[in-house]
Amino acid sequence: MITIVLTNRNRELQTIKNCLDSLAMQSNHEFELFFVDYGSNETYVPHLEKLLLEYPEIKYLNCPVSGQLWNKCRAINIVLQQCKRAFFFVGDIDMLFHSDFISRLNELKNESRVTYFQVGFLSEKETALQKNFDNATISFTSKKEATGMTLFPTQLLKEINGYNEFYHGWGAEDTDVHFRLENLGVEIEFYEKEILLKHQWHPKTYRTNLSTDPYHFKLERINHSYIHISKTSKQIKVNIDQEWGVLPEKKEYAKLSNTPDLTIEIEPEVSKVNALLAQLNNFEDKVVSVIVKDVSNNNKIKQLVKRILGKKYLKFLSVKNVNDMLLQEIVLHYRSLPYQYSFSQNESLIHLKIYFK
Repeated sequence: MITIVLTNRNRELQTIKNCLDSLAMQSNHEFELFFVDYGSNETYVPHLEKLLLEYPEIKYLNCPVSGQLWNKCRAINIVLQQCKRAFFFVGDIDMLFHSDFISRLNELKNESRVTYFQVGFLSEKETALQKNFDNATISFTSKKEATGMTLFPTQLLKEINGYNEFYHGWGAEDTDVHFRLENLGVEIEFYEKEILLKHQWHPKTYRTNLSTDPYHFKLERINHSYIHISKTSKQIKVNIDQEWGVLPEKKEYAKLSNTPDLTIEIEPEVSKVNALLAQLNNFEDKVVSVIVKDVSNNNKIKQLVKRILGKKYLKFLSVKNVNDMLLQEIVLHYRSLPYQYSFSQNESLIHLKIYFK
């Protein structure tokens, strides 16, 4: 039997239903399916859970991490840690699966080889027609560089400590795991003999000033630079300095609803921001609230005049830069801790609430 993992955050319910229906209609049902919801909005989750009742065989995991950066790697690793099957397939919730897909996985599975699959992409118009797999016409196909839909021997994936949980947001995590398995000496095969997976079109969620969701503005570039170093240094194991695949405990996340033990309010002045980042490592068994609010333009002008006159002055960072610094600190050191984060560009206001265990 093969374990399949699908991850989700706020994906349109019809897209999810189409995906799950295609798996329900498989000619071979020798698989177990894990559905990991990683931080969908509280108003969305009840509707999702109502839909999932139609698929009683699904093993559903709800991670109460709304207000955190998207971390697909952690969501996958949570299932990998408890996987007892010999083979592990990582899919996407926006896929349609050919009715013989599971049969083909069973034909292709090999304890010393990783196989990933070519994907056919549906247009917006074709997706809206709600056709089944066989009748949906693709617009284009993925190339070898698209490494997402992969069948792994479970033990080999565990041997390299799974997906690298450094990667947050989108991009590079799938390719990274392929590189590391190649460095281990594992054969990687791209299956393009037939299209077994079709990607449903959905709108991209772009960053806007109206959103307060956590977003690191340079993270994708960091991810791609990071993977370059991973490749050239021939890395194999990752997640060495922190636990990986940790299932969030709801009782710990519930502490974030309590009155914080400590509230720190600062302006985005360089020394204050650096001091804050240095202090975070010193808290234990505390819920800490951090608020960063921009200073007035008058204050900024005053400091600029002092600088021009050669007097001592305060140097301010943009709140956007502070946002990136704080989120990077979380990714590097505190990504497995319960936290909630928001950044309002319109108000130039950051609010972080984090529980240091």
